[in-house]
Amino acid sequence: MRIKLALATAVILSAATMPSHAACMRCGPIQNVTDAAVPNVSGKPLSSDEVRKAIMRAGGTLGWRMSADTPGKVTGRLDIRKHSATIEIPYSSKSYSINYKSSVNLDESEGQIHNNYNGWIKNLAKAIDAQLANP
Repeated sequence: MRIKLALATAVILSAATMPSHAACMRCGPIQNVTDAAVPNVSGKPLSSDEVRKAIMRAGGTLGWRMSADTPGKVTGRLDIRKHSATIEIPYSSKSYSINYKSSVNLDESEGQIHNNYNGWIKNLAKAIDAQLANP
């Protein structure tokens, strides 16, 4: 009986001292998109303005609230139930990136985040690529 009690106590104490991200069984490394190439559509490069418009359209189709506050950067926010994510998308006529900025209720800690966030970013990148291919 003492061994079982000691073992149970050890398990409880070790769980209490674990980093918070260890408790998140559905978390993984934060996935950013870095310097994704803007395609050269029909032999003509897209302008930065066309890239911005494609990013704004792509985000809007997926429920992201997009804002282009400064030239060369779009900020996006996605709110789903009690969860939210904010990202920055720096862009040029040649490439774009998607960078994590902040989140609420997505268990972000020490470079880890709930896997739903990574799925949202993957879908956003696909939508941006589709919009860039058909400006």
